[in-house]
Amino acid sequence: MRNLILVLVIIGAVNWGLIGFFGYDLVGSIFGGQLALISRIIFAVVGLAGIYAISFFFRPNSHTVES
Repeated sequence: MRNLILVLVIIGAVNWGLIGFFGYDLVGSIFGGQLALISRIIFAVVGLAGIYAISFFFRPNSHTVES
């Protein structure tokens, strides 16, 4: 689940980077524009993933090695 959330957050970040640097909305372009239903669903799912990812700050890091 965590990896899926991270992939969705990365997709959102890359899309926002493309919008910011080049004025190009990749998700909107692939799925028929920003107002197309499928694009809006993807934007909503990515947004929910971002909100869920906030919880990563409050969970113990399982990859930390104790010395």
